[in-house]
Amino acid sequence: MRTSRTGRAGQYVALLAYLVFLAFPFLWLISTAFKPPRELGSLHPTWIPKDPTLANFRQAFDEQPLLHAALNSLIAALGAALITVLLATPMAYVMARRRTPLARAATGWVIVSQAFPLVLVIIPLFLVLKNLRLINSVPGLVMVYVVWALPFALWMLVGYVRAVPPELEEAAAVDGAGRLRTLVSVTAPLLAPGIVATALFAFVTAWNEFFFALVLLKTPEKQTLPVVLTHFIGAEGVADLGPLAAAAFLATLPSLVVFAIIQRRITGGMLTGAVKN
Repeated sequence: MRTSRTGRAGQYVALLAYLVFLAFPFLWLISTAFKPPRELGSLHPTWIPKDPTLANFRQAFDEQPLLHAALNSLIAALGAALITVLLATPMAYVMARRRTPLARAATGWVIVSQAFPLVLVIIPLFLVLKNLRLINSVPGLVMVYVVWALPFALWMLVGYVRAVPPELEEAAAVDGAGRLRTLVSVTAPLLAPGIVATALFAFVTAWNEFFFALVLLKTPEKQTLPVVLTHFIGAEGVADLGPLAAAAFLATLPSLVVFAIIQRRITGGMLTGAVKN
């Protein structure tokens, strides 16, 4: 009994340490965003600003077009999430239900493709977008985000599809439903947690992505929020720390809000009680 309690206490301590490790950068970012310049340059920084101010936020909006950049990021992230889910759902269904060598090869390729570095794929993608005349455009960036997020989205959804009892689809087939009707009316509602989780993954990935946006978007009015944040760093590498922290804090809020809204759908057990064994 004592060993069990010690092990459980160790687990709680490890979990607490992990949470502190994850929360530290965000809490320090919030603290920095509200500090005046004299506290930012202090040799003895404190967690809580002694004289909190909103001047960093005003300066950030005055110096850079944050709202326009956030709109570009939102369009790219929502477009990527929607298209990724629409493509990945039927593809994952086929890969999960068709246990053929081709489906297994496709699953293996999906996993291997995640190991490709960004530098390896940026040149082919750049050439394709150039031929399509989509360089320096948000739709072109959405296309790239879909290509980059689709393999992992497929890998996620294949596991959710395999968790759906085949007996439900067989019952729908007995009632006369076709394959498409079964996918839309029977399987898709049960895949709601997986679809929501996949959409969240695609949205957050596109919202935070920097490298593709930096290479493909040239004009300032097309740039996304992560690229605009780099404008707070001067030519000599000196960062305007206060406005940068304020802008970065605002840039993290949409991801947190989206996750807070849909986290119940991610953890919900949509299959509970669907089939009695």
